[in-house]
Amino acid sequence: MSTLTNSAAPARLWKFHGGLHLPDHKALSCEQAIAPAALPKRLVLPLQQHIGAPAKPIVEVGERVLKGQIIGQPDGFVSAALHAPTSGTVVAIEERPVPHPSGLSAPCIVIDSDGEDRWVERQPHSHWAGLDPSELRNIIREAGIVGLGGAGFPSFIKLNPGARTEVDTLILNAAECEPYITCDDRLMRERADEVIAGARIMRHALHARRVVIGIEDNKPQAHAALGAALARIDRSDIELVQVPTRYPTGGEKQLIKVLTGKEVPSQGLPIDISVVCHNVATAAAVHRAVELGEPLITRIVTVTGRGVAQPRNLEVLIGTPVDDLLQQCGGTTPTLSRLVLGGPLMGITLQHHGLPVTKTGNCILALTPGEFGQHGPVRNCIRCGECARVCPANLLPQQLYWHARAKDFDKVQDYNLFDCIECGCCAYVCPTNLPLVQYYRYAKTTIWSQARDKKKAELARERHDFRLERQEREKAERAAKLAKKKAALEESPATDSEEAKKAAIKAAMERAKAKHEAAGVEPKNTDNLTPEQQRQIDEVEARRAAAEKEE
Repeated sequence: MSTLTNSAAPARLWKFHGGLHLPDHKALSCEQAIAPAALPKRLVLPLQQHIGAPAKPIVEVGERVLKGQIIGQPDGFVSAALHAPTSGTVVAIEERPVPHPSGLSAPCIVIDSDGEDRWVERQPHSHWAGLDPSELRNIIREAGIVGLGGAGFPSFIKLNPGARTEVDTLILNAAECEPYITCDDRLMRERADEVIAGARIMRHALHARRVVIGIEDNKPQAHAALGAALARIDRSDIELVQVPTRYPTGGEKQLIKVLTGKEVPSQGLPIDISVVCHNVATAAAVHRAVELGEPLITRIVTVTGRGVAQPRNLEVLIGTPVDDLLQQCGGTTPTLSRLVLGGPLMGITLQHHGLPVTKTGNCILALTPGEFGQHGPVRNCIRCGECARVCPANLLPQQLYWHARAKDFDKVQDYNLFDCIECGCCAYVCPTNLPLVQYYRYAKTTIWSQARDKKKAELARERHDFRLERQEREKAERAAKLAKKKAALEESPATDSEEAKKAAIKAAMERAKAKHEAAGVEPKNTDNLTPEQQRQIDEVEARRAAAEKEE
């Protein structure tokens, strides 16, 4: 237990298991102020930039759009809207390569900028304190705000604890623990007021009893800026707490543990222990959406690493190609070996430099050979146990590795695979250079795929069973009708039926006869008959008379 804090009231801090002290390399990019990135000629906007269902396009190719205009609406509850980052023309809606570990393509809206950067009409809500929390959540949803710390969960959902759940603590995550990344650091230094304003809006939406901002102690200037912003508005009810610098303190579960001492249950959520956690950049975005009426169309991106000439932080339009940002930072160096979206431990390697920046893209990391982490041939696990010692989720990484490698996906879940936050600590310390996180991601992806296939199979089986049940029911109904009809026939004697038929025929003949007599109908063509014809008629008349007499 530690008691580090710069807040007025000392805060008690707890420790989480594992973690590492890493060289942070943050000085490369954090000394220069945030600069606006140049307006790109073309923007590529993936429809899925968050966890959940991709947005549904509501524009057509050739349509002119304004900056901030919605171009993709949420499709389902767990989804987020997408907006045009600048004014221009939609030139394509098609699949394009996107920054994803799979390297696959996904549906995107492509906009050519007209260079005017004209805004759509904005609707600010300066008196947000008078709004109902549900109205605030709708504004945030329509603004397309998702978690900017990297997870990309739609923010309005995390601001909706449900009618029966009370929120004890709202935590703003200002740890930014992964090496190289400094976009949140610069944001807090330069726009602390926006972060505090967002925190107050979030607190109103959640009715949270307590608000805590957790910031690692390697950001003294950001800490001072936030403290000054709180003092300006006299908000001593928002706690600003310094936490020890130890990777991965910025992990949601780890920061909650450090600040509150509470453990998020296995495969559970922070709300299960009455805690909600948001990133500081998300808080600033919430402020801009509510008080300025601006949807999420920009974000601050750290462009850094020794593979780029002038590392710095840029405020970037969502959809800007990575190549454009590298050029604005002086281009890459000849020693560039790998380009990563995100940090060196949790980021993904980019397949090429033309991929667009998305809402969750906080860092473009240009690495040179041997710049970070271990390199060398992969050897067999020696069971040294170092991975378990540093795992912040209290897992057994070597066991997960063995079972994932053996494709024993039931067993790997028994070892709580889905509690792994993929922080990369285990792979970083592995003396045999095993790509442990890649094995965990492979196992998770396979299990998710199998779960989807199983669900489809269950759905197909349910449909088949329902069809059989319906056919059996219809067959039984038909059999019952036939049985009922047969029983009715059996209850009516055949003789009665024949007698009834004769009576009906007789009645019909009598009616016809009566009709003829009433109409005075006389047989025609009876004049000038031959004797033979007259004889035949007489015989017919005689047979009819005899028949009538018998009846």
